[in-house]
Amino acid sequence: MTVLTALLHAISDNPLDSFALLVFFFCWLGYEPFLQKISKKSGFIVKDLSVVRSAWMREATLREIKLFDSNLMAHAVNSAANFSSANLLLIAAVGGVLFSGQVPLTTAKNLGFDVSTVLLFQMKLGLIVICLVRGLLDFIWATRQMNYTAAAMGSLPDRMDERTGREFAAAITNIVEPAMSSFSQGVRGYYFGLASAAWLFGPVPLIVASIGAIFLLGWRQSRSQSARGIRRLRELLEEHPYPTAPREFDTAPAQNTDKNAAPHNSKSKMT
Repeated sequence: MTVLTALLHAISDNPLDSFALLVFFFCWLGYEPFLQKISKKSGFIVKDLSVVRSAWMREATLREIKLFDSNLMAHAVNSAANFSSANLLLIAAVGGVLFSGQVPLTTAKNLGFDVSTVLLFQMKLGLIVICLVRGLLDFIWATRQMNYTAAAMGSLPDRMDERTGREFAAAITNIVEPAMSSFSQGVRGYYFGLASAAWLFGPVPLIVASIGAIFLLGWRQSRSQSARGIRRLRELLEEHPYPTAPREFDTAPAQNTDKNAAPHNSKSKMT
């Protein structure tokens, strides 16, 4: 309780820092529910990608050779693992400064950081660690769910009819969708991790960085070139018939072979 009391006292002595911290938590914790609420329709990457992944699972269930799908899942797992490793390194770096017991105030001042009190400076470093830890947990959970998806895709039976394929696709979509959502939340944590680092320069930079992260994420979700491309892809997939008709093999080479073989056979008969 002594530590908690000291933290509350340090915040209460700096009302602008308290307000900046409230703005940050409002943006950080409120962005995901707000995004889910406004993305009920198309126009946002988070919603359009959900349709794309659902179409992927529908096609994967009926695809005879699933090497392409397994490569995609392996890439997703590797990406989550790489981000997890990066998070661990950042947590170790910031945590080493925070828990070493020797805060380099002189160096921090030379870098332009706001170090009015040692305890407040430690709180700022602690906020960065909290953001990184939350992102690490998201990546770990995403990796586990991706492995669940890989196991589910490996268990798909061959030669399913359309109705059975839809049922299996719906089941796997319920696994892969939260996995990719957790991965996106982990990546999104870097935005707010950088915003929390802005607190080192003072409460005003924290407020500006928190609101700026919201606008940047919102623009990339709805107005970026990738968002427009994924939106168009969703429209094409919704117009595309399911299941995809198998491609007919070109029989022209075989016919040419038969024609070429005819003179040879006739010559052999004459001899």
